[in-house]
Amino acid sequence: MSPPLLKLGAVLSTMAMISNWMSQTLPSLVGLNTTTRLSTPDTLTQISPKEGWQVYSSAQDPDGRCICTVVAPEQNLCSRDAKSRQLRQLLEKVQNMSQSIEVLNLRTQRDFQYVLKMETQMKGLKAKFRQIEDDRKTLMTKHFQELKEKMDELLPLDPVCQVNHPVQEEIRNLSAGAELETRLRDCMKTCGKLMKITGPITVKTSGTRFGAWMTDPLASEKNNRVWYMDSYTNNKIVREYKSIADFVSGAESRTYNLPFKWAGTNHVVYNGSLYFNKYQSNIIIKYSFDLGRVLAQRSLEYAGFHNVYPYTWGGFSDIDLMADEIGLWAVYATNQNAGNIVISQLNQDTLEVTKSWSTGYPKRSAGESFMICGTLYVTNSHLTGAKVYYSYSTKTSTYEYTDIPFHNQYFHISMLDYNARDRALYAWNNGHQVLFNVTLFHIIKTEDDT
Repeated sequence: MSPPLLKLGAVLSTMAMISNWMSQTLPSLVGLNTTTRLSTPDTLTQISPKEGWQVYSSAQDPDGRCICTVVAPEQNLCSRDAKSRQLRQLLEKVQNMSQSIEVLNLRTQRDFQYVLKMETQMKGLKAKFRQIEDDRKTLMTKHFQELKEKMDELLPLDPVCQVNHPVQEEIRNLSAGAELETRLRDCMKTCGKLMKITGPITVKTSGTRFGAWMTDPLASEKNNRVWYMDSYTNNKIVREYKSIADFVSGAESRTYNLPFKWAGTNHVVYNGSLYFNKYQSNIIIKYSFDLGRVLAQRSLEYAGFHNVYPYTWGGFSDIDLMADEIGLWAVYATNQNAGNIVISQLNQDTLEVTKSWSTGYPKRSAGESFMICGTLYVTNSHLTGAKVYYSYSTKTSTYEYTDIPFHNQYFHISMLDYNARDRALYAWNNGHQVLFNVTLFHIIKTEDDT
């Protein structure tokens, strides 16, 4: 039961008790001989005629309020004895109680109105809940029917799904294959150890027995320019071709007249510039093809030149310039290293030596050499039967003897350089411009290894 209803019941009970007490006890308390007569409202109860008092019993007015009435006798009948004082005190108490009852009655009426209002609201909420429940049942029935109809529509597609499952499996296999291909391509772009040399592929036959031809390993995929430098001495002319096809057909796109003659055939094009050894010196020249001028030149300290420490075929091949995945290199020999090969990494802008490694392999016993991923590979001859015989790692500063043969098809090699973009060896083989393919060893990490 709610608090307002409990309060209302308590008030009504209190009023009944007070009314009963006043009608039964009040005359006896004042010592009056009363004759009580219960009747309907407004019934008068007479006390002793000698006292002259008239006391009405409790009654209720039309609003339900309790009414107690006491009529005092005439003034000349009133005595000022102890009973009179006691009666006045009781009358004051009754008056106070009547006021309290009136206040309680007002509160009770307010609470009763609140209860009626709450009852109305409860009825409204109950109706709303009933409506919501009815709507929920209706919606559930509707949605269930729609779902059933949709399932009936899709049921004929089940055989199609069964056929589609192998197709999806095939697509997954193809995706895995594409991922593997991507990983293999990425693998091709990473460094590895030389395992095999195959070929050669003859691109063109032209020029003298000695010379150099090359492409730029840092050029974009659309830039396939070829540079051609015939002979190992007494020449300053560099021929440029826009592509391999133009090179084969002989369609020159441009000719450069260098300010200095070059020595040997061990030049390199790197990031748009030609690096070569100036004739009869140990000076390295950097020449920009785009600007048509020398950007830098520097002496390679202690490096032998002019056939002091050449390769086995001679030809002023003392200083060999090359490039790989790591950067620009110079390979040469010095008296300080007893004529053995020295490897130096160069700053491509200033030509300063940033770091050097001294090996124990005699420069004059080397047929040719090239760098792959920071490792120098040296051949033991420039003639038929040549093979990669020695390697030196700049990463670990260690060497090893190898046995990697390759086919010297035209019997005499005067230039052998690695191109990191093409993953191939460019060679000048007795007046033939040829390409060798290289096989590098890579460790491919799978998801299980990570």
